[in-house]
Amino acid sequence: MTTRSRLTPAARRHQLLTVAAQLFAARPYDDVLMEDVAQRAAVSRALLYRHFPSKRDLFAAVYRQAADRLLDATPIDRSLPLIPQVRAGLDAHIDYFADNRHTVLAANRTLAGDPVIQAVVLGEMTVLSERLAGAAAFAAVPAELMSAVLMSWLAFVRALCVEWLTRRMCSREELRETCLGALTGALAPLVGPSP
Repeated sequence: MTTRSRLTPAARRHQLLTVAAQLFAARPYDDVLMEDVAQRAAVSRALLYRHFPSKRDLFAAVYRQAADRLLDATPIDRSLPLIPQVRAGLDAHIDYFADNRHTVLAANRTLAGDPVIQAVVLGEMTVLSERLAGAAAFAAVPAELMSAVLMSWLAFVRALCVEWLTRRMCSREELRETCLGALTGALAPLVGPSP
């Protein structure tokens, strides 16, 4: 019996996602073939398709896993100043985007109209918006208004980061500070100049 056959289904799925994440990060979406994933993971194509019926399903699982990791890396502590926490969260996201350029571009360009991928993106943005809205500095702002402002800001960050990945029109630090400035500018009329 080989080591390969001793893996549990969960461990096998994790292995396939790890291999797929590496390939999607290294190549454009259209250049990643299911056969490549199966070969690199040392499994049959049939086994790969048993776990993931299509390349889109595989990509969605990879992207969902990445979104979960980014959310884990960006908690908001209400007892700490908000802006340094947002700056750290932006750093985590920009680091991921830079390290996984092809994955991010696939989710935001190639598969931009795919409802499963967009559900992952919207889910991540919703959690981030709720975390930010829960900050103590925003208690006096109506929840519906704060949610709209934060979701709009997150959409701006996403769009600007995708452009940055495509054209690198500024430094990483300038990108982060532009995103941070957009947040403070959007919040200033609601909470004052320093959230």
